[in-house]
Amino acid sequence: MPICRSSSITVPSKRPPIKTLLVLGSGFVAGPLVRYFLDRADVRVRIGDLEPQKAAALAGGHPRASAFGLDLKDERALNAEVAGADAVISLVPYVFHPSVARACIRNGKSMVTTSYVSEAMKGLDAEARAAGVILLNEVGLDPGIDHMEAMRLIDGVHRGGGRVLGFTSYCGGLPAPDSNTNPFGYKFSWSPRGVLLAGKNPARYLRDGREIRIAAEDLFDHYELLPVPGLGIFEGYPNRDSLPYIDLYGIPETKTMFRGTFRYPGWCPTLKKIGELGYLDQAERDLAGRTVLDLTLALAGAAAADDFRAVLAARLGLAPQGDILGRLDWLGLLGREPLGLDQGSPLDVLERLMLARLQYAPGERDMIVLQHVIDAQFEDGRRETITSTLIDYGIPGGDSSMARTVGLPAAAGARLVLEGRIGGRGVLVPVIPEIYYPILEELQARGIAFREERRRV
Repeated sequence: MPICRSSSITVPSKRPPIKTLLVLGSGFVAGPLVRYFLDRADVRVRIGDLEPQKAAALAGGHPRASAFGLDLKDERALNAEVAGADAVISLVPYVFHPSVARACIRNGKSMVTTSYVSEAMKGLDAEARAAGVILLNEVGLDPGIDHMEAMRLIDGVHRGGGRVLGFTSYCGGLPAPDSNTNPFGYKFSWSPRGVLLAGKNPARYLRDGREIRIAAEDLFDHYELLPVPGLGIFEGYPNRDSLPYIDLYGIPETKTMFRGTFRYPGWCPTLKKIGELGYLDQAERDLAGRTVLDLTLALAGAAAADDFRAVLAARLGLAPQGDILGRLDWLGLLGREPLGLDQGSPLDVLERLMLARLQYAPGERDMIVLQHVIDAQFEDGRRETITSTLIDYGIPGGDSSMARTVGLPAAAGARLVLEGRIGGRGVLVPVIPEIYYPILEELQARGIAFREERRRV
């Protein structure tokens, strides 16, 4: 008997239930992430922050967004909010992620962060697996997009029967060339403390089969001048410990593993002298009634003198009229501005000066430069150098590139969690195809895309 298909009969479609996403933190990367979900009719967003007015501004009165104040030290309040959500995105300072993760485990809810996996987070893996929970970390820019594009390239080499003999990667968040208007070649859209403290980290990497260790005090001596087509020359220096990425990326065969940071020329030698002077010191001291120059001379072990510039140049091994001392002067380290602090550290003073002088002006834009270079050898003896480069710019008057490249990968990762498209459980990073492929495709659709070049060697 034939089946009758009548256009006069309609079956009402069943709408999927609206899911609740809990976003903790409303800082500089949260805007693109929240708007990503508010553009979708199937998600409502609750935004919690220690400063509820910031969360409310982010919600913007949207009918599917709500804001509230939350102190993460209030375990009962945190637990109640997590219990009412389908998934959680934690954009709070990294030290609070384990507390959020434990609340997620207790309530059987998955979590996404953009931060590195800490030892405390690693320690929650077994509990998360037992609870059937995903704790997806490192889904931002660096860490995040860097992992995903690295694995796309590496998996492609391995599928083609090749081996990765060398992996080198650099990433930098910088002013766009048209907004690079100060002698430091750098601007902050948030607190510079994290950037400055990164300069106190030692580094370790593998080059041509040889392990190289760099002491923290020598970090800024170890930079290279590297060209990026279309942008010019950058300084590249090591970023922390590169060796764990050999296992993470599944390339035990590699002879080179190096992860580094891009800066405009002049940054490394200048930060080296700032560190030598003692301005990265976090120990508090009495600063009452003193000027910045008073502190600078005290740190240099020099007495006040009319020719203080020459004295400082001699102490630091610099030319009195050279570029580096000129940058220190421009920043205010040689000025007679009152410190405005009774108690504080040299790092506190440096942070204040940088916040005042290294800011984006209205209409200026930032830029992300991320580049991977892979040396691959295939079964037929063929050698290739694969270069993949991401150059992305902020939107004048709109989102910064940093906010987009950190916030949007986290949003795409959270969408995979909400839709049940990730099979693994426990503490994860985006190095498996079921995570990195859809996120990279989503980013490409939004204009955040790599340019790949291959060259026979």
